[in-house]
Amino acid sequence: MNPTCLEVLFTPAEFTGLSQRNLREVVCVVFDILRATSTMMTALANGAREILPVSEIAEALAIRRSRAEVLLAGERNGLRILAAQTGSIDFDLGNSPREFTPEKVRGKTIVMTTTNGTRALRACATARSTLIGSFLGMRALAAWIAQEKPVNLLLICSGTVDQAAYEDALAAGALCDLIWPDYASGRISDSARMARQIYAASKADILRAAADGRNGRRLLGIPELREDVPYCFQQDTIDFLARLDGEGVVRRVRTDGIKRKT
Repeated sequence: MNPTCLEVLFTPAEFTGLSQRNLREVVCVVFDILRATSTMMTALANGAREILPVSEIAEALAIRRSRAEVLLAGERNGLRILAAQTGSIDFDLGNSPREFTPEKVRGKTIVMTTTNGTRALRACATARSTLIGSFLGMRALAAWIAQEKPVNLLLICSGTVDQAAYEDALAAGALCDLIWPDYASGRISDSARMARQIYAASKADILRAAADGRNGRRLLGIPELREDVPYCFQQDTIDFLARLDGEGVVRRVRTDGIKRKT
Protein backbone atom coordinates (compact mmCIF):
# COMPACT_ATOMS: atom_id res chain seq x y z
CA MET A 1 0.00 0.00 0.00
CA ASN A 2 1.33 3.45 -0.92
CA PRO A 3 2.12 5.83 1.94
CA THR A 4 -0.28 8.72 2.39
CA CYS A 5 0.75 12.26 1.47
CA LEU A 6 -0.61 15.50 2.94
CA GLU A 7 0.34 18.83 1.35
CA VAL A 8 -0.80 22.47 1.53
CA LEU A 9 -0.46 25.13 -1.17
CA PHE A 10 -0.51 28.63 0.30
CA THR A 11 -0.37 31.03 -2.66
CA PRO A 12 -2.12 31.58 -6.00
CA ALA A 13 1.18 31.09 -7.80
CA GLU A 14 1.20 27.53 -6.48
CA PHE A 15 -2.32 26.65 -7.57
CA THR A 16 -1.89 28.20 -11.01
CA GLY A 17 0.94 25.70 -11.49
CA LEU A 18 -1.37 22.73 -10.92
CA SER A 19 -1.86 22.30 -14.66
CA GLN A 20 1.69 20.93 -14.73
CA ARG A 21 0.93 18.27 -12.12
CA ASN A 22 -0.72 14.89 -12.53
CA LEU A 23 -3.77 15.14 -10.26
CA ARG A 24 -5.56 11.99 -11.35
CA GLU A 25 -4.92 10.28 -8.00
CA VAL A 26 -5.14 13.43 -5.87
CA VAL A 27 -8.05 14.64 -3.75
CA CYS A 28 -8.03 18.44 -3.52
CA VAL A 29 -9.73 20.64 -0.94
CA VAL A 30 -10.07 24.32 -1.90
CA PHE A 31 -10.37 27.02 0.78
CA ASP A 32 -11.45 30.58 0.12
CA ILE A 33 -12.79 31.38 3.56
CA LEU A 34 -13.39 35.10 2.94
CA ARG A 35 -15.52 34.37 1.06
CA ALA A 36 -16.14 32.20 -2.01
CA THR A 37 -16.14 28.70 -0.54
CA SER A 38 -18.07 29.84 2.54
CA THR A 39 -20.63 31.41 0.21
CA MET A 40 -20.93 28.28 -1.93
CA MET A 41 -21.60 26.13 1.12
CA THR A 42 -24.20 28.63 2.34
CA ALA A 43 -25.95 28.72 -1.03
CA LEU A 44 -26.20 24.93 -1.14
CA ALA A 45 -27.37 24.79 2.48
CA ASN A 46 -30.11 27.25 1.56
CA GLY A 47 -31.35 25.14 -1.30
CA ALA A 48 -29.38 26.19 -4.37
CA ARG A 49 -29.42 23.39 -6.93
CA GLU A 50 -25.82 23.80 -8.10
CA ILE A 51 -23.02 26.29 -8.62
CA LEU A 52 -20.98 26.74 -11.80
CA PRO A 53 -17.63 28.34 -10.88
CA VAL A 54 -16.01 30.22 -13.77
CA SER A 55 -12.83 32.23 -13.93
CA GLU A 56 -13.92 35.28 -15.93
CA ILE A 57 -16.86 37.66 -16.08
CA ALA A 58 -17.21 36.98 -19.81
CA GLU A 59 -17.72 33.26 -19.15
CA ALA A 60 -20.53 33.99 -16.72
CA LEU A 61 -22.23 36.33 -19.18
CA ALA A 62 -21.99 33.76 -21.96
CA ILE A 63 -23.75 31.16 -19.79
CA ARG A 64 -26.47 33.69 -18.91
CA ARG A 65 -27.11 34.37 -22.60
CA SER A 66 -27.79 30.68 -23.22
CA ARG A 67 -29.51 30.00 -19.87
CA ALA A 68 -31.60 32.99 -18.88
CA GLU A 69 -32.78 31.32 -15.66
CA VAL A 70 -29.38 31.21 -13.93
CA LEU A 71 -28.33 33.67 -11.24
CA LEU A 72 -25.05 35.51 -11.71
CA ALA A 73 -22.93 35.94 -8.59
CA GLY A 74 -19.44 37.14 -7.85
CA GLU A 75 -17.07 39.95 -7.02
CA ARG A 76 -14.13 41.97 -8.15
CA ASN A 77 -12.16 43.79 -5.47
CA GLY A 78 -14.57 42.29 -2.95
CA LEU A 79 -17.67 44.03 -4.35
CA ARG A 80 -20.58 42.81 -6.47
CA ILE A 81 -19.95 42.93 -10.22
CA LEU A 82 -21.94 45.78 -11.81
CA ALA A 83 -22.87 46.85 -15.32
CA ALA A 84 -19.82 49.09 -15.53
CA GLN A 85 -17.68 45.94 -15.41
CA THR A 86 -19.85 43.71 -17.58
CA GLY A 87 -20.76 46.29 -20.19
CA SER A 88 -24.40 45.31 -19.89
CA ILE A 89 -25.96 44.08 -16.62
CA ASP A 90 -25.45 44.01 -12.86
CA PHE A 91 -24.85 40.59 -11.34
CA ASP A 92 -27.74 39.30 -9.24
CA LEU A 93 -25.58 38.61 -6.19
CA GLY A 94 -22.17 39.51 -4.86
CA ASN A 95 -19.94 37.27 -2.78
CA SER A 96 -21.39 37.81 0.68
CA PRO A 97 -22.78 34.53 2.04
CA ARG A 98 -25.49 36.50 3.83
CA GLU A 99 -26.99 37.46 0.45
CA PHE A 100 -27.63 33.84 -0.50
CA THR A 101 -30.87 33.41 1.39
CA PRO A 102 -33.33 30.58 0.76
CA GLU A 103 -35.75 33.06 -0.82
CA LYS A 104 -33.15 34.05 -3.42
CA VAL A 105 -31.36 30.79 -4.21
CA ARG A 106 -33.67 27.83 -3.54
CA GLY A 107 -33.78 25.61 -6.62
CA LYS A 108 -31.49 27.92 -8.58
CA THR A 109 -28.35 27.34 -10.62
CA ILE A 110 -25.75 29.97 -9.72
CA VAL A 111 -22.92 30.97 -12.04
CA MET A 112 -20.15 32.41 -9.89
CA THR A 113 -16.88 34.18 -10.57
CA THR A 114 -14.55 35.60 -7.91
CA THR A 115 -11.05 37.00 -7.90
CA ASN A 116 -9.36 33.84 -6.58
CA GLY A 117 -11.71 31.15 -5.28
CA THR A 118 -13.34 30.11 -8.54
CA ARG A 119 -9.97 30.17 -10.30
CA ALA A 120 -8.56 27.85 -7.64
CA LEU A 121 -11.43 25.42 -8.19
CA ARG A 122 -10.95 25.47 -11.95
CA ALA A 123 -7.24 24.74 -11.46
CA CYS A 124 -8.24 21.42 -9.82
CA ALA A 125 -10.45 20.29 -12.70
CA THR A 126 -8.35 17.19 -13.45
CA ALA A 127 -8.13 16.00 -9.83
CA ARG A 128 -9.65 12.70 -8.74
CA SER A 129 -11.99 14.72 -6.54
CA THR A 130 -12.21 18.38 -5.53
CA LEU A 131 -14.02 19.34 -2.33
CA ILE A 132 -15.20 22.71 -1.07
CA GLY A 133 -13.49 23.72 2.19
CA SER A 134 -14.94 25.97 4.88
CA PHE A 135 -15.10 26.37 8.64
CA LEU A 136 -18.88 26.01 8.26
CA GLY A 137 -18.54 22.32 7.39
CA MET A 138 -15.06 21.40 8.61
CA ARG A 139 -15.93 18.30 10.66
CA ALA A 140 -18.12 16.83 7.93
CA LEU A 141 -15.18 17.26 5.57
CA ALA A 142 -12.76 15.66 8.04
CA ALA A 143 -15.14 12.76 8.56
CA TRP A 144 -15.30 12.08 4.82
CA ILE A 145 -11.50 12.12 4.59
CA ALA A 146 -11.21 9.75 7.56
CA GLN A 147 -13.62 7.34 5.90
CA GLU A 148 -12.34 7.55 2.33
CA LYS A 149 -8.65 7.80 3.30
CA PRO A 150 -7.36 9.45 0.11
CA VAL A 151 -3.71 8.57 -0.38
CA ASN A 152 -2.81 11.97 -1.83
CA LEU A 153 -4.54 14.92 -0.19
CA LEU A 154 -3.80 18.45 -1.38
CA LEU A 155 -5.19 21.45 0.50
CA ILE A 156 -5.32 24.61 -1.59
CA CYS A 157 -5.48 28.10 -0.14
CA SER A 158 -7.00 30.46 -2.72
CA GLY A 159 -5.29 33.54 -1.31
CA THR A 160 -5.92 37.17 -2.22
CA VAL A 161 -4.98 38.45 -5.67
CA ASP A 162 -1.39 37.11 -5.87
CA GLN A 163 -0.71 36.71 -2.15
CA ALA A 164 -1.37 34.15 0.58
CA ALA A 165 -4.40 34.73 2.81
CA TYR A 166 -4.14 34.20 6.56
CA GLU A 167 -7.70 32.91 6.94
CA ASP A 168 -7.16 30.21 4.30
CA ALA A 169 -3.99 29.05 6.06
CA LEU A 170 -5.95 28.88 9.33
CA ALA A 171 -8.61 26.70 7.70
CA ALA A 172 -6.08 24.40 6.07
CA GLY A 173 -4.38 24.08 9.44
CA ALA A 174 -7.67 23.29 11.16
CA LEU A 175 -8.33 20.45 8.72
CA CYS A 176 -4.76 19.19 9.10
CA ASP A 177 -5.25 19.12 12.85
CA LEU A 178 -8.42 17.03 12.58
CA ILE A 179 -6.98 14.46 10.16
CA TRP A 180 -3.39 14.41 11.47
CA PRO A 181 -3.62 10.90 13.03
CA ASP A 182 -4.69 9.49 9.65
CA TYR A 183 -1.62 10.92 7.89
CA ALA A 184 1.04 10.95 10.60
CA SER A 185 2.59 7.69 9.41
CA GLY A 186 2.80 8.88 5.80
CA ARG A 187 4.54 11.75 4.06
CA ILE A 188 3.53 15.04 5.60
CA SER A 189 4.90 18.09 3.82
CA ASP A 190 6.50 20.99 5.66
CA SER A 191 3.64 23.14 4.34
CA ALA A 192 1.09 20.97 6.18
CA ARG A 193 3.14 21.20 9.39
CA MET A 194 3.29 24.98 8.99
CA ALA A 195 -0.47 25.25 8.46
CA ARG A 196 -1.19 23.13 11.52
CA GLN A 197 1.14 25.26 13.65
CA ILE A 198 -0.48 28.48 12.40
CA TYR A 199 -3.87 27.12 13.43
CA ALA A 200 -2.60 25.83 16.78
CA ALA A 201 -1.29 29.28 17.67
CA SER A 202 -4.66 30.91 16.94
CA LYS A 203 -7.39 28.37 17.61
CA ALA A 204 -8.18 29.69 21.09
CA ASP A 205 -9.61 32.84 19.47
CA ILE A 206 -9.96 32.08 15.80
CA LEU A 207 -12.18 35.07 15.06
CA ARG A 208 -9.67 37.50 16.53
CA ALA A 209 -6.98 35.89 14.40
CA ALA A 210 -9.16 36.28 11.31
CA ALA A 211 -9.68 39.95 12.08
CA ASP A 212 -5.90 40.46 12.06
CA GLY A 213 -5.53 39.20 8.49
CA ARG A 214 -5.56 41.44 5.43
CA ASN A 215 -8.97 40.28 4.20
CA GLY A 216 -10.49 40.35 7.65
CA ARG A 217 -9.37 43.94 8.22
CA ARG A 218 -10.63 45.01 4.79
CA LEU A 219 -14.08 43.47 5.19
CA LEU A 220 -14.46 44.76 8.75
CA GLY A 221 -13.83 48.22 7.35
CA ILE A 222 -16.80 48.00 4.95
CA PRO A 223 -20.02 48.52 6.96
CA GLU A 224 -22.26 46.40 4.71
CA LEU A 225 -19.75 43.51 4.65
CA ARG A 226 -18.27 43.47 8.16
CA GLU A 227 -20.69 40.78 9.38
CA ASP A 228 -19.30 38.41 6.73
CA VAL A 229 -16.20 37.87 8.88
CA PRO A 230 -17.88 36.31 11.94
CA TYR A 231 -20.31 34.52 9.63
CA CYS A 232 -17.53 32.75 7.71
CA PHE A 233 -15.81 31.70 10.94
CA GLN A 234 -18.81 29.91 12.38
CA GLN A 235 -17.77 26.32 12.96
CA ASP A 236 -19.71 23.25 11.84
CA THR A 237 -23.07 24.83 11.12
CA ILE A 238 -23.30 22.75 7.93
CA ASP A 239 -23.42 18.96 8.00
CA PHE A 240 -22.73 18.00 4.39
CA LEU A 241 -20.01 18.04 1.75
CA ALA A 242 -19.86 19.84 -1.57
CA ARG A 243 -17.79 18.69 -4.52
CA LEU A 244 -16.77 19.97 -7.94
CA ASP A 245 -17.87 17.18 -10.25
CA GLY A 246 -16.52 16.06 -13.60
CA GLU A 247 -18.82 18.51 -15.39
CA GLY A 248 -17.27 21.44 -13.52
CA VAL A 249 -20.34 21.93 -11.31
CA VAL A 250 -20.39 22.22 -7.50
CA ARG A 251 -23.12 20.11 -5.91
CA ARG A 252 -23.94 18.64 -2.51
CA VAL A 253 -22.61 15.17 -1.78
CA ARG A 254 -24.61 12.54 0.08
CA THR A 255 -22.95 11.80 3.42
CA ASP A 256 -25.25 9.10 4.76
CA GLY A 257 -23.37 6.74 7.03
CA ILE A 258 -20.32 8.95 7.56
CA LYS A 259 -19.40 9.14 11.24
CA ARG A 260 -18.51 12.71 12.23
CA LYS A 261 -15.10 13.50 13.68
CA THR A 262 -15.26 14.59 17.32
